[in-house]
Amino acid sequence: METAIALLSSIYPDFAGGPQGYMLFFFRALVGFLFILHGIPKLQNLKTWSDALGAPLPLCFLSAGFMVVGGLGLIVGFLTPFCSLSILVSMVYAIIGELIKGDPMVAPDPYLLGDYYEGPEGQKGEPPSYEKALIFSMMLTLIIVFGPGKFSLDALLLG
Repeated sequence: METAIALLSSIYPDFAGGPQGYMLFFFRALVGFLFILHGIPKLQNLKTWSDALGAPLPLCFLSAGFMVVGGLGLIVGFLTPFCSLSILVSMVYAIIGELIKGDPMVAPDPYLLGDYYEGPEGQKGEPPSYEKALIFSMMLTLIIVFGPGKFSLDALLLG
């Protein structure tokens, strides 16, 4: 724990306060909340998700677990860069997977498709793309670069 705190102080010698601090708090908390919303259903349907991805079950468990635990860490601003990085790995994996499959960056809007998208196995939903994973990757990177802000447990521990 002392090593983590020492590393945090070297990464973030100062924490943004004022309007920037509030914005970082709201942004960080929203991103954390969104990842909890994404991670819980994946944990609840782990085997189905693993089969759909073609990824090993333990890897999917880690990914979904990091979304939930990392999301909680982001909400309160505790070990923020580590929480962000743990989720970012999953997002980069998702982007690479979509690129390998040849999926576009942005899927066509559903209203342009006429009916809803139907996948090769009859599943309906949003057409595949790496847009969401890319946006989440950028959001997590911003949190790592700009830090958690003054309104975080990290700032409280180091302040």
